[in-house]
Amino acid sequence: MHPETLLALHRAHATDLRAEADAHRLAQQAARPGELRTRLGWTLVEVGLRLATPPRPVLAHPGL
Repeated sequence: MHPETLLALHRAHATDLRAEADAHRLAQQAARPGELRTRLGWTLVEVGLRLATPPRPVLAHPGL
């Protein structure tokens, strides 16, 4: 094969590989649950624990 043909094939293949890597990177980012989902989950756990525990009695301060 002619060297210019090989170089053109190499460039085309490199471009395809870069596009495939970008697509894979974007798919991986979209598949991650994300920080918002984690914070929301822990907030729901905290609210659930507050609802599940009995309220503490309020102590009156003698000076008030």
